[in-house]
Amino acid sequence: MGNKDEVSIMGCGWLGLPLAAQLVKAGYKVKGSTTTPKKLELLEQKGIHPYLLNLQDEQLDREALKDFLKTQVLVLNIPPHLRSDGGEGYLEQMHLLLEFLSDSPVSRILFVSSTSVYLDLNRVVTEEDIAFTEEQQPDHMLLQAEKLFQENDGWLTTILRFGGLVGEDRRPGRFLAGKKNVPNGDAPVNLIHLEDCLTIIHRLIEGNIWGHVFHACADKHPLRKEFYTQAALALRLTPPEFKDMDETRFKLINSQKIKDALAYNFLHPDPMGFF
Repeated sequence: MGNKDEVSIMGCGWLGLPLAAQLVKAGYKVKGSTTTPKKLELLEQKGIHPYLLNLQDEQLDREALKDFLKTQVLVLNIPPHLRSDGGEGYLEQMHLLLEFLSDSPVSRILFVSSTSVYLDLNRVVTEEDIAFTEEQQPDHMLLQAEKLFQENDGWLTTILRFGGLVGEDRRPGRFLAGKKNVPNGDAPVNLIHLEDCLTIIHRLIEGNIWGHVFHACADKHPLRKEFYTQAALALRLTPPEFKDMDETRFKLINSQKIKDALAYNFLHPDPMGFF
């Protein structure tokens, strides 16, 4: 199998836990963090070295964080709660993490981000279109967080911006079921299945692909009203009702760059097949 890097995954939740388990099976030594004490045993059962770490906690175990960061590769998978405080608390966490990273052996970081950093340009969007966000919304919290790690010379960072995450217990039919006057029914959806998320991250690490920015969304982009109607019906739920709109704001995320970099074909290319 050969030598494998150590990998630390900060945030072993919906995405991070199955990722950690997959990397363990592939021969990596994996450290995983959680903010939930009850989850420590589950991580250990899956062969993951568990750490209880909460960057928001004033009682943060700093020695444990230092040990967690004794690794070559860090997967940073902490979704920001932008609606609660506008992201200020999230940025504080990222700055705190940077303090510890500067004195760690980490040399490569995979920052799991979101295509929500892009503005609705009413057209196909590529990685280069982040320039519009930088110009019009330079204080975008998630974009600022990305830059904290990108612009540091102490390591190489790859930014991976996922579309909407679907799979396992995230059943899209429940998201809008029964709702009325739902806007933007004619907007294309930008979604990705969990299995594609896991495979793409694994292949980026395995291929030692660092210092890049990538999108990752399923190839096809059905209309919002088509997708969520069928998703609700698949669960025998009441489908949402979409209101007529004079104008639809949207973005259609293009993932060609990562497909070329990894010679990758999506396992789930059409969201209409997610349910």
